[in-house]
Amino acid sequence: MLSLIDTHAHLDELPDLGSMLEAARKAGVIAVVAVGSHHQSNMRTLQIWQEHRGFVYPALGLHPWELGNLGPSGIDDNLGFIEQNIASAVAVGEIGLDYDKRVLRAAPRELQQEVLCRLLNIAGKHDKPAVIHSRYAWKDALRLIQDAGIKKAIFHWFTGFSSVLRDIITGGYLVSATPAADYHEEHRRAVKEAPLRQLLLETDCPVTYGRAARYESRPADVLRSMQAVSQLKGIDEATVAEQTTRNANEFFSLDIVF
Repeated sequence: MLSLIDTHAHLDELPDLGSMLEAARKAGVIAVVAVGSHHQSNMRTLQIWQEHRGFVYPALGLHPWELGNLGPSGIDDNLGFIEQNIASAVAVGEIGLDYDKRVLRAAPRELQQEVLCRLLNIAGKHDKPAVIHSRYAWKDALRLIQDAGIKKAIFHWFTGFSSVLRDIITGGYLVSATPAADYHEEHRRAVKEAPLRQLLLETDCPVTYGRAARYESRPADVLRSMQAVSQLKGIDEATVAEQTTRNANEFFSLDIVF
């Protein structure tokens, strides 16, 4: 059985979590990085980690979608909680920028960039990798990461321009493949262009994927991500699994023997 790591899962949003994690284990998943998106999410993520140590690893973040719901004191409280608990986290994330017009109406670019800079400062100060959401904001996200001197960053579910992807790869950063690599053209192009040594696998569960047949994802669906990468790159599944798991192990400093 192949050993895989789901490097981006919203476990706090999953129903019947225990059975889903057990199904993932049976499918060959050896670890899941659970990402937080706001205060309650971060607290639940830490609780899940405590209940599943050695299999679930927590990342603590503040998603740009949440900023419109928070005033200045709410943002301060969220960032304060992340820093207070950073020693328990393997990364700062999910954080980033989202320039979709619906998000911008609630959280202008300036606010998003200010908060991201503060979060990147936490990541840099504590030597943690950053898990980056960058929809329609790929260039600005990369610029802020570089300006902050961040050594490790993963651009999750990348669908941006090839020119920005080249700069991401040149900068030593990573991108991830989701099950959408099976059909989403921009994501397929990015996965195909990224070197395997700078690629991670993820589900972003419980996101719903598919076009003809829709399904709500769970950690076991990281196999779909792996299969899509194998097909796109013309590389056997065992090689994709071994390299991406090695990449994740090193990126998040998990020290997993596989």
